[in-house]
Amino acid sequence: MIFETHAHYDDKAFDKDRDSVLKLLKKEKIEPVINVSSSTDSINRTLRLAHEYDHVYAALGIHPSDCGDITDDDIVRIGNLLDDVKAVAVGEIGLDYHYDEPGRDIQKKWFVRQLELAIEKSLPVIIHSRDAARDTFDILSEERFAPLKGIVHCYSYSLEMAREYVKMGYYIGVGGVVTFRNGRKLHEVVREIPIEKLVIETDSPYLAPVPYRGHRNSSVYLTYIIEEIASLKSMTYEEVELRTYENAAGLFGVRADG
Repeated sequence: MIFETHAHYDDKAFDKDRDSVLKLLKKEKIEPVINVSSSTDSINRTLRLAHEYDHVYAALGIHPSDCGDITDDDIVRIGNLLDDVKAVAVGEIGLDYHYDEPGRDIQKKWFVRQLELAIEKSLPVIIHSRDAARDTFDILSEERFAPLKGIVHCYSYSLEMAREYVKMGYYIGVGGVVTFRNGRKLHEVVREIPIEKLVIETDSPYLAPVPYRGHRNSSVYLTYIIEEIASLKSMTYEEVELRTYENAAGLFGVRADG
């Protein structure tokens, strides 16, 4: 059984075949699947998917690139929706300085507010951080956020920082980049971070692994990620599959029905 910790099946890339794709995942024993929202619109779509498919669960939050127009009323609404039985995390939330849109102060404001929401609801967080290593780490290191657990999604920073996140109780999210030839930094992280602190993800429809790089991603390609992790850590495929499944199941508190 394979646990998909991060996908976006509400994305328009799946409009033509969403039902068949999601049913295939269950058939291929890829469950549970955490569908992760990124905007106020996708929150509704994500929760609807979670109720339509028993193997899909929802992470609800606003991506930093989409936080420019949100309000305190939106946060209250998200908080109410997080009481839903199929909502298992706050995410994806964080900081993205790649384009610096919206401004950094705005991103930080809503990142902190959503972290506070996760504390209030006693839920794990899914962290997005791009070109914002120090600010993300400094915020998560604040004493008031010490109780939080979660995943640093699509990890792209140093081994030293990964070790610090692990000490704080976070898991390192490993996706298709681990199969890329230029993913040496992530290769080092995967080799050195204990398997007990790794989880797997696709970020579908984005970041498909080799040999599907550049195409629409799908959770069925998690097998390539497992194979690469197994190779880097000198473990068997079965060991990586089982261990990453147990890591994710423990974090989110959900398992496959079977």
